[in-house]
Amino acid sequence: MTVVAPRPSCLYEDEHLLVLEKPSGLLSVPGRGEDKQDCLIHRALQHWPDALVVHRLDMSTSGLVILARTKTAQSDLGKAFAAREVHKRYTAVVFGQVAAPEQDWGMVDAPLVCDWERRPLQIVCPETGKPSQTRYQLHPDQRGIPPHSTRLWLEPITGRSHQLRVHMTHMGHPMLGDALYAPAAVVAMAPRLLLHATMLQFQHPVSGSPLQVQSPAPF
Repeated sequence: MTVVAPRPSCLYEDEHLLVLEKPSGLLSVPGRGEDKQDCLIHRALQHWPDALVVHRLDMSTSGLVILARTKTAQSDLGKAFAAREVHKRYTAVVFGQVAAPEQDWGMVDAPLVCDWERRPLQIVCPETGKPSQTRYQLHPDQRGIPPHSTRLWLEPITGRSHQLRVHMTHMGHPMLGDALYAPAAVVAMAPRLLLHATMLQFQHPVSGSPLQVQSPAPF
């Protein structure tokens, strides 16, 4: 008997693309091993058989993911991501009290490179790292978060692996629940990584019209 996976939450759908909501703890694409085959694209294919991968989120991160439904849309959306034409905003909760930026948005500009002895971890390295920039702003709603923490909006300008997590740790404000980069006491402050892809804004690959999809963070 075929087991039908849970239907992913779909926030936008047309004949060219989907915007789904990935839960924390679910892979975006299959990993190595039989225990890593359950993932967002696998679940999507059971309900939208034409779904195609465009980009991905880390397993621990929740939030919005775009899937294409045609090869042309997949190619055009991939080019838009590569050209930094997809505007992304994340919600995060980090340890400590983050000072409000002098401007409306602050900037973390810290080059990143893979820490090969501990891969897939990334580290800040001015000498060999690839340019990496993240904008941050205090979230207007600070209610309901643990003491000694701050809710932020984060906007990656570049798209390096683990960029937001490493940049916040580099600032001295690791994300709550971040088992890769936060100290044990900060990991223990949340049952999951408190990072959620909360907004995607881009041009529709066929119509060219602006499209914005939002997903409030569940924390």
